[in-house]
Amino acid sequence: MDWFLLGRGMLIGFAIAAPVGPIGLLCIQRTLQSGRRIGLATGLGAASADAMYGIVAAFGLSAIAVFLSNQRLWLGLMGGLFLCWLGWQTWRAAPPSLAVRDNALVASGTVSNPVANNDVWAAYGTTFVLTLTNPMTIFSFMAVFAGLGLAQRSGHYGSAGLLVAGVFLGSTAWWLLLTGVVAMTRRLISTPAMVWVNRSAGLLMSGFGLYLLSDLLRLQR
Repeated sequence: MDWFLLGRGMLIGFAIAAPVGPIGLLCIQRTLQSGRRIGLATGLGAASADAMYGIVAAFGLSAIAVFLSNQRLWLGLMGGLFLCWLGWQTWRAAPPSLAVRDNALVASGTVSNPVANNDVWAAYGTTFVLTLTNPMTIFSFMAVFAGLGLAQRSGHYGSAGLLVAGVFLGSTAWWLLLTGVVAMTRRLISTPAMVWVNRSAGLLMSGFGLYLLSDLLRLQR
């Protein structure tokens, strides 16, 4: 195994995930609202979608890349509207009671764990779909692979697959770090303060969605 190549992939994945955009914002809000498990599932949904696009780019599936690029308008429209909807849902989300949000009480059995498996999969699925609506990610990975010399090594699928695995692991490392740090501050936030966290996050996410929609309209002129 080429550990150096895997390490480079991890650095790339970490760097791609680290800038706080709508996905990072959603991950922070969900960690504060529902705990680290939901926050991590949110981040892993984005990491999985990035890995899928990385596979398309790495293994030279150009027909799929071109198709998705041609559908950029509709995918962007769906992504912008979906982001606005998520912003609205986040704005109106009622914060859990302080007892439910207290990890110590949950761990001691004083209250039951409010996080169900379907909540985890819903958190994962929403960010997976949201990230898939940005097909330009494929071309970002193409540029990365070309810069690392993989584009000149036709048929070197092992190296390409190793790099994609590294990207996923690096992205996952970022989401583990982010949710861990945010979870440590969770008990310090009161229920009234959580209302404003939800509203602020919802407003910002809707703003991201509206910006994406306005950018699409500008490109169509």
